[in-house]
Formats: sequence, structure tokens, C-alpha cells
Amino acid sequence: MILVNLKAYPCDPVEIAEACATVADDTGARVAVAPQAAHLSAVADTGVETWAQHVSPVEHGSHTGSTLAEAVADAGATGTLINHSENRLKLADIDASLAAAGRAGLETVVCANNPAQSGAAAALGPDAVAVEPPELIGGDVSVATADPAIVEDSVAAVEAVDADVDLFCGAGVSTGEDVTAAGELGATGVLLASGVAKADDPEAVLRDLVSGL
Repeated sequence: MILVNLKAYPCDPVEIAEACATVADDTGARVAVAPQAAHLSAVADTGVETWAQHVSPVEHGSHTGSTLAEAVADAGATGTLINHSENRLKLADIDASLAAAGRAGLETVVCANNPAQSGAAAALGPDAVAVEPPELIGGDVSVATADPAIVEDSVAAVEAVDADVDLFCGAGVSTGEDVTAAGELGATGVLLASGVAKADDPEAVLRDLVSGL
């Protein structure tokens, strides 16, 4: 899986979503986009697999400023990131956000910084864990190249806890070679952002990325 997180970058989320949908349709690759919450409906309308960047650990009620999992699903999202390094949560809140996502029928990827955190995250029962060393996020060197042991050890840590939880990797992923390297280390998906969101030609970048699958 290739999961493109648009963060809060000044990009056109619909244009990128359309590029992702085209590449997914042409190649059969699983490509998803995680835009800002306000853009979920517009992105989902393109037909691309749409993910939220976050859901809050709350139910319906007095929670001003929260991102309700049910609202995310109503907007067309089918999955959500949780605990990204730029939006860290306490352990109990990760658990509650997972429960909220479960109520809304959302697939989940919990982000972690290292193998130990990856194993701990897997114990909470997400669909996948994404290991992303913060120091490599937004850089030009993929984690699979800079420190392949982090990916290998995270795969082992997750498998030791729950073999049904997938392991994704992120940080610095930007080319098909990076995707190939991640797969060879045992990852079943990649999480990336600036490589696509800041690209002059997002579709060309995406086609290169899926060539590594």
C-alpha cells in the first residue's frame, strides 16, 4: 500500500487525489490519500481511497475542536492515521482513538518512532503500524536506506506481538527504489508526504513509486 499524507502542505488535494486515483486504476496498486479533514469529502469524490490524518479519542458529545471518527467516515474516509509524530497521543488516547475508528468502521495505521514503540502499538490491535523515525521525516533519504535495521526490527517486533498486524514504513520515502527496499525488509506498505505533496508532477512521482511494488 502507498499512503500519501498531505499534512497541511499548500497543495491542491483534489489534483493529487485525481493523480492517485488514475495511477491506482492504471496499475492496480493500492494508493490512498490522507488530506486535511476539511478536504475529505472533495478527495473522496474523486474515487480515490481516502484516509483521515487523525481521529480524536472521543464519542458524540461535548468535544469542540475534535475530529469525530463517525464524521470522518460520513465524509468518505475508509481509514485513519493515529499518533503521527506531528500529532502525538498518550497511550490511553491511542487506544481510545482506535476504539473510535472501530466504531466508525475505519481501517487504522498507528505511527511509531522505533521498534519498541512499534511492538507496543501492535499490542493495541490496529490494522497496521507505520514506523517513522522523526529525524528522517521530510528528508531525502529513506529510512529503508538510512537505517534498514529499524524496519527489520520493527517487522520482528510487530510479528512477535500480533502477526495479523501489518508493518508500514515512512520517512524519506520518495522513489520506486525506496518502495522496493521497504518491501525487501518486510514492510507491506509505505507512508509518505512531501515526495508527492510537494512534487511538480505528482502523477509522475506516483508512477515511479508504484513501479517498486
